[in-house]
Amino acid sequence: MRIRYISVIPLVLATLSAFAQTAAPPRAATAAAGAAGVPLPTANGRSLLRSINAGKQLGDEMDCMVEPRQVSSVGSAVEGSLAEVLVDRGSFVTKGQVLARLKSPVEMATVALRDAQARFGERKVERNQELFRKELISANEKDELETQTRLAKLELAQQLANLDQRTIRSPFAGVVVERYMSPGEHVSNDKILKLAEIDPLNVEVVAPVELFGSIRAGMTGEVRLAPLISGVYKARVSAIDKVIDAASGTFGVRLELPNRGGRIPAGIKCNVRILPGK
Repeated sequence: MRIRYISVIPLVLATLSAFAQTAAPPRAATAAAGAAGVPLPTANGRSLLRSINAGKQLGDEMDCMVEPRQVSSVGSAVEGSLAEVLVDRGSFVTKGQVLARLKSPVEMATVALRDAQARFGERKVERNQELFRKELISANEKDELETQTRLAKLELAQQLANLDQRTIRSPFAGVVVERYMSPGEHVSNDKILKLAEIDPLNVEVVAPVELFGSIRAGMTGEVRLAPLISGVYKARVSAIDKVIDAASGTFGVRLELPNRGGRIPAGIKCNVRILPGK
């Protein structure tokens, strides 16, 4: 009896080939999906926004995002221990308002010492004016006394500046977003507070490249914040990117939205219609 050996290798290869053709979409189908507007994976995240605002013309509504005008992480210019933090999360602050202070017993004592020396020098100079007129002291001695007094005043000014550095003030009017530290903690290169300026707000738009040149600084935009906040708010185009994002075919546009009283929160989505003309 003769046994016949049948090779199964060709059969396995044929099966795998058929499975691969079924699982992988044809290149033509992939290209068609891209042409139909289905977002394909790209290295730039703006592709999604471009698909949202693609084909929009001047005067059409475009998706946008409301952001703070600026955000700052506030720390201390010098190292030390926190004596007090005067604001907390959600607090409104004004420009120059004291936010926190470092412990400063040594610096305050030094200021008091320099102030006493400067005042003593002033009195000494006044007393010696009469002695100089009576020629009881020389011009050199008079000049030396006056110079010592000027140096004492400069040292006082220096110590006052050192003391002032231990008081942390707000760089702009805004709101406290986050508080990172509490009294007693040591401050070096640490963030104490995070502030955001919310009047005015920035309205950020990713516009299709076809609108480049049509949108100009100073144009008016109508911003809608529904469903969170009803109504239409006027904004003004304040900045236009001068570099096109080649990967997504978009460019950035920023509008300035007044927000007196902080009624509009930052970080929300919006719709904007940029009106032709100014």
